[in-house]
Amino acid sequence: MLDAIMAQCRNTSLIMGIIALVGLLLQKKSATDVMSGTMKTVIGFMVFNIGSNAMSACVTTFTELFNTAFGIEGVTTQVEVATGLALDTYGTEVALVMVLGFVVNLIVAKFTPFKAIFLTGQHFLYFACVIALIFIANDAPMVLTVILGGILLGFFGAALPTLCQPFMVKITGADNLSMGHFNCIGYAFSGYVGKLFGKLGGEKNVSDSSNVKLPKFFELFRDFIFSVALFMVVLFYIAVIACVATGKMDTVLEYAGNDIWFIYPILQGLQFAAGMSVLIYGVRQFIAEITAAFVAISEKYIPNSKPAVDCPAIFPFAPTAVLVGFIGSFLGGLAAMALMVVFKSDTIMIPAAGICFFSGGTCGVFGNAYGGWKGALVGSFIVGMALTGLPLILYPAFAALGIAGASFPNVDYNIIGAIMNWIMGIFH
Repeated sequence: MLDAIMAQCRNTSLIMGIIALVGLLLQKKSATDVMSGTMKTVIGFMVFNIGSNAMSACVTTFTELFNTAFGIEGVTTQVEVATGLALDTYGTEVALVMVLGFVVNLIVAKFTPFKAIFLTGQHFLYFACVIALIFIANDAPMVLTVILGGILLGFFGAALPTLCQPFMVKITGADNLSMGHFNCIGYAFSGYVGKLFGKLGGEKNVSDSSNVKLPKFFELFRDFIFSVALFMVVLFYIAVIACVATGKMDTVLEYAGNDIWFIYPILQGLQFAAGMSVLIYGVRQFIAEITAAFVAISEKYIPNSKPAVDCPAIFPFAPTAVLVGFIGSFLGGLAAMALMVVFKSDTIMIPAAGICFFSGGTCGVFGNAYGGWKGALVGSFIVGMALTGLPLILYPAFAALGIAGASFPNVDYNIIGAIMNWIMGIFH
């Protein structure tokens, strides 16, 4: 009986449901709304797991094909897959760090100069995974993992958006919105790169990215699922063709099963994108219910706070810069991957189209604010290299915990995570 109770305590979907229940009760919602919101949260997390499992299966297959063909360990920089793997094993720790982080975020915003209320729940979840995994990798007890991890998550949720605030004011023309996407160090860096170009060329002479004409094809990448599908199809074809070219056809046929081998990469790429669609739907559903509780509390008790929202909120202010940033970030990711190959790294990080579009595109907007298309391109290129290269620092520790084949790419995760891991390593 005790074992059964302990097993339920590690059921993350149930924990998320309880969190939503408490939040809805704090808002004094009706019994109907409480029941509906709680069930939606549990179902949303179950849907998330279905999508995560589908994506993980595709990533595992790709990794095996890629490693067989090239004799190296290829890892996709796909945060959703890495999160799914982390939640499968360490869901309780991650969920509790995330919830405490939300609470600490409100406290920090209430009593310190850092006024951002981080409302991009899925990024809170991703960063909670990174922080929890670092504590677990250093053999920290669960109580310390949850308490100290939650405090750190909440503090960074309020403090990191402050780095971006001067650029947010320039981009939006107001000081009522913050950046709620844990790539703030990268965005601020891209903004300063843009400022450098602005000073060198004279800000009045800077050529805005809106004057740059890009091929219509790149507009297709505004659709996240399309970009993911196309990118994964290309990756699978690279792995499959490389296997065939190196005499590993048997491996390809084994994985393809009843599918025609040269059509198999298309099916796998689309399967991955389908899993991504399901995962995103699930994340949005369970995050929406939890975030709503914290929004209501912050509006009532922290009137001077600023909502920190997801990066697409600034895309309309410089849509061409988004595409310039995507291209720059992706080229930077390919450059970083090439350096890993040249220097014979045991692990090769592969840039993901999704992270290059959202994070790279946002870098483009920040770089464009003062530096035009040159600031957008150069800033996003450098950050693109960081998005692909920095995960190498923490990947060995995460892989030892079973979080392998995918990584957490964003700059904030890896810079702050690496510092945490170094400090904890001193005492470990």
